Amino acid sequence: MSSNENHETMDHDLEKFPLLSYVLHQFNSDHHAPPSIAVQQTLAPSFPLLSDQQIISSLTQSIPTTITQTLSVLTSLGSRPDPLAVSSARSKIAEILQKESLSPEEAAKEAEIYTGVVRLEEVHDSYEKQLKDLEEELSRVYATAVESLLRSREEVNEEVVAVLKAAESGGVVERIDLSGQELKLLPEAFGKIVGLVSLNLSCNDLTFIPDAISKLKKLEELDVSSNSLESLPDSIGMLLNLRILNVTANNLTSLPESIGHCRSLVELDASFNNLASLPTNIGYGLQNLERLSIHLNKIRYFPTSIIEMRSLKYLDAHMNEIHGIPNSFGRLTRLEFLNLSSNFNNLMTVPDSITDLINLRELDLSNNQIQAIPDSFYRLKKLEKLNLDQNPLEIPSQEVAKQGAEAVIEFMRKRWAVIMAEEQQRIGVEAERHGDENGWVSWGSSMVTNLVSGVTQTIGFGGGSAVGGDKKPADSYFYHQI
Repeated sequence: MSSNENHETMDHDLEKFPLLSYVLHQFNSDHHAPPSIAVQQTLAPSFPLLSDQQIISSLTQSIPTTITQTLSVLTSLGSRPDPLAVSSARSKIAEILQKESLSPEEAAKEAEIYTGVVRLEEVHDSYEKQLKDLEEELSRVYATAVESLLRSREEVNEEVVAVLKAAESGGVVERIDLSGQELKLLPEAFGKIVGLVSLNLSCNDLTFIPDAISKLKKLEELDVSSNSLESLPDSIGMLLNLRILNVTANNLTSLPESIGHCRSLVELDASFNNLASLPTNIGYGLQNLERLSIHLNKIRYFPTSIIEMRSLKYLDAHMNEIHGIPNSFGRLTRLEFLNLSSNFNNLMTVPDSITDLINLRELDLSNNQIQAIPDSFYRLKKLEKLNLDQNPLEIPSQEVAKQGAEAVIEFMRKRWAVIMAEEQQRIGVEAERHGDENGWVSWGSSMVTNLVSGVTQTIGFGGGSAVGGDKKPADSYFYHQI
């Protein structure tokens, strides 16, 4: 029998019991398959120290000798009966037992096939209850082993002990600073400090944050920067009063979707990690967010929901792999600072809607592959600092770009005036060609109004999409005329 066949024979549907599945594989990898990647991902937040040999040893020693027999019986029973079939069988049995014309023996014989279905369901229930009880027991063993690990390694230093004692004695503890204490584990007991408002755990060796953090309902500031975190617990979404979250300089590859439930967040710093993306719906929840720092990651695209962050004033996304910016980016009208520099070969255009950011004061687009900025760029009248260095710029020229924000805005304003004049002239020529001496003025005025409103797609500049597809500056009629 092959190894895979052996796994299938021995392992009943253990996806329902992820911890048991994991421990069984550690206990005997020849007879028990490893849990799926999806199951392992669900285990990581709740049992982050499963890879520790001391804890694994405690867990495997808790596996009863009868587990092999239990799994074997469940496998031999075959698939569990369909719930509808079981319900129907119970109804049939009740119906048969109510027939007065049948003796008890005759009723039992007639109901025999239905009784078999019900009995099979009951046997499945009985054996699966054993697995469920074992899963719960392993969870308890894990918790005990972690506490033992804390004590044996003396990783709860005097500062931590003092804080916990103060909380246990009834003292009000609102602010805790345990930065730079070489902490490797945060005791679950921290969840009992219910009055905590600010918690600084930066510059330690933490690899996970316990779910107990969700009990800190009054927490407003959490700093876990400069640790070794690979994930954040889903329970972080229960911190409804959290205003400032700093997770910079860790090993995070993603942020939990639940972070969108932290609706009080004003500042989020997730820079210097390994993030490949942001949660899909993050913008719908974080509508009070004012500062978002996600630089030094591997993010390729912004989620479309980012445009819902209507309070956002500061966005730093430099040193990523950003390939594009949502066309509706201009809805972030409160934005004052935007850094999209150093996305190198990935960022080639910026949407026309960026010129809707009328409160923008600082813009850094350096070290990208941008050839032209939108024609309506002159609308950014509050812009004070502009960096377009290290781009293959054609519009405006490199010389103009180096002169700073004021010079670029003035250049683009004059360029826009030329474009408008040329467009009006073209409209007049078209009207004369069609012999419409009286009607072209209203049509032309309407066209000009649309252009002034920023519908630059009509003439195809700035990376916008014209009707009929994207146009590069070189494709534009006015590009050739000017």
